[in-house]
Amino acid sequence: MDTVTVTTLVAGLLIVVGLAGVVIPVLPGLLLVVAGVAVWAVPRDDVVGWTVLGAAVAFAALGTVAKYLLPGRRLRASGVPWWSLGAGAVLGVVGFFVVPVLGLVLGFVLGVFLAEWRRLGSTDRAWPSTRQALSAVGWSIVIELGAGLLATAAWVVGLVVG
Repeated sequence: MDTVTVTTLVAGLLIVVGLAGVVIPVLPGLLLVVAGVAVWAVPRDDVVGWTVLGAAVAFAALGTVAKYLLPGRRLRASGVPWWSLGAGAVLGVVGFFVVPVLGLVLGFVLGVFLAEWRRLGSTDRAWPSTRQALSAVGWSIVIELGAGLLATAAWVVGLVVG
């Protein structure tokens, strides 16, 4: 195998692992996708490589900003207070270490539920806020995955063109 083929395979592997990391919140998904594109683009040192890398970075940056802004705006509009989200974040971090892979999401949802249960006084009234938080987590993953897929598509176009 020549160097170009090995570089392309390593880049592709990093991209696939990065896309999996978006769905499984253990790995820095978009960062690995961009790293994969960079592994392919930088040694090329041509217009196609740099253009593809620039597009991948732009998609990743926009996706990162959007994954925090859009779901957060929906949560605020639904009336979930910041301290409930903070409780979710704290239990999400704890859950990450207690239950590998799924603990982050489970801890976040449990934290929001417990905070809302305490604030509202009943489980029936806490569930709508918890569903909103779960929906926000889902949208965040969808947005990040979309950005990762767009960056991957830019790389595939670069492979075909260059």
